[in-house]
Amino acid sequence: MELRKDPITRSWVLTGDGEFSPHDLVPCPYCADGAAAPLQPILSVPVDGHPGGIRVFPHPSPLYRIEGIADRRAEGLYDRMRNLGAHEVIVEGMEHDRTLASAPEPEIAALLHCWALRIADLKNDLRFKYVTVFRNRGELSGEQIRHPHSEVTASTFIPRRILYELRSAREYFQLKERCVLCDIARQEEQQGVRVVEMTPHYLAVCPFASRVPFELWILPRYHQDSFEDDLLRHPDHSELAGLLRRSLARLEHLTNDYHLVLHTSPNARARPEFSEYWTTLDEDYHWHIEILPIREKRSKSYSIKEVYYCAMLPEEAATRLREMPTAPHGSPQAQLEFQR
Repeated sequence: MELRKDPITRSWVLTGDGEFSPHDLVPCPYCADGAAAPLQPILSVPVDGHPGGIRVFPHPSPLYRIEGIADRRAEGLYDRMRNLGAHEVIVEGMEHDRTLASAPEPEIAALLHCWALRIADLKNDLRFKYVTVFRNRGELSGEQIRHPHSEVTASTFIPRRILYELRSAREYFQLKERCVLCDIARQEEQQGVRVVEMTPHYLAVCPFASRVPFELWILPRYHQDSFEDDLLRHPDHSELAGLLRRSLARLEHLTNDYHLVLHTSPNARARPEFSEYWTTLDEDYHWHIEILPIREKRSKSYSIKEVYYCAMLPEEAATRLREMPTAPHGSPQAQLEFQR
């Protein structure tokens, strides 16, 4: 497998023999009674009352390889390089069929802390320009491992969508001397029509230009560019954990499939040769979590790609999500909330 750069869009594309079947992991090595034990965990975060806690392992079929150098080289006008980076699995407890929406909030808080620890640790490797966490849930998401998990990746390049965000945030700050996501959060709070839930420090909102029906963003109501610095500075993650659990519970009444991606600041230390490289990150960027539900019926959003089509107004989506139970789908508590 290698990385190739599209000379028109400037996107890096992974190409090669990266096929991986979910059936490769039978029996599941991450369960409490798993017969096939995985490697020793890279990290374990204990959770009171929950055996196993949160555990981090190397991905069994990684997109990126941590050894060596990028070896970037030209082929005429094209660029290619090795798939240097890191790819890890963050295992969420020992139960095979439980969803994050039904997990205890202390366990979700420990998971968020684990995300922050792994991002911070991987950013110490100055080969890596961007480190993030994502979670693919369900068949339609391309989920590879059936056991509840999220994944962390580190790459030697900044993904194109993040690059767009960084440039837009910097331009907005240069024009107005304000963070664009802080301004978005303030306006959404004032208008209220796209807000799904608001807590003292966080906001769950359907974005104004939603790409798919029921797209949901979670962001801090205060300014902070780095997710990992933010969470490692404040040890109590219960408020964010509760909002994330309730948001996923709402969505799971509509679909079991979604993409969740954490957007945090890049590793500015990875480019020491450019003194001006993202020097205003702490002022203009703002971390957030994006959740894109996937519904059985494929919409034009997934075929047009760069020009998204969303069949539902975010205002209507927010209204419907506010009415959704915040208890796990199928639970007696959720049925009571529906009856009300």
